[in-house]
Amino acid sequence: MKKLVIAIVTAFVLWFVMFSPHTAPHLNFWLAMSLSAMLLVGLSVWFGKRQVLHSLWFSWRDLGLGMVSAAALWGVFWLGNYFSNLLFDFAQGQVGSVYAMKDGNNQIVISVALLLLIGPAEEIFWHGYVQNTISQKLPSLLVVLCTALIYSLVHLPSLNFMLIMAALVCGLFWSLLFYFNKNLLTVIVSHAVWDVSVFVLFPIS
Repeated sequence: MKKLVIAIVTAFVLWFVMFSPHTAPHLNFWLAMSLSAMLLVGLSVWFGKRQVLHSLWFSWRDLGLGMVSAAALWGVFWLGNYFSNLLFDFAQGQVGSVYAMKDGNNQIVISVALLLLIGPAEEIFWHGYVQNTISQKLPSLLVVLCTALIYSLVHLPSLNFMLIMAALVCGLFWSLLFYFNKNLLTVIVSHAVWDVSVFVLFPIS
């Protein structure tokens, strides 16, 4: 449990530096995110190598499920964006500020980073290590709620309500997917493909 706490606190610190209005303007977000992703993978392997490896195997079915689930999640966000704009006058501006992080950066480089590094690294950490570890302490679906809540809370320093809610939705979606499917490959593919789709290929705003 001590190792898990260290890992989660590290994630909180990294996300604070990347998203806080006090520090974010002084960083290249994509470089910081890539470095953070590598650090989290390192912690996952150091603290929970066996858990991660036992949760990852290749399956065409699970690969396909990851891609289909990414498309489904994109649809959820399209609907969420539509209704959020109807309900909240601040929604468009906050979503736009997330997309503004792409400004001045090469779209191909961002896509490669999301697909091959950031998306996979986050899943290895949050579900391969964190969710697997929590599952040893908490019963059934409470693990899903706990993992998703922590994933959402690390985004609090952004002070961006839409981003925090988006993280909660993603956290619940991928935590449930991993809980029922068990294969880390599925959530890695789902996260990576969704990242590239929603940020670069088919932005919703």
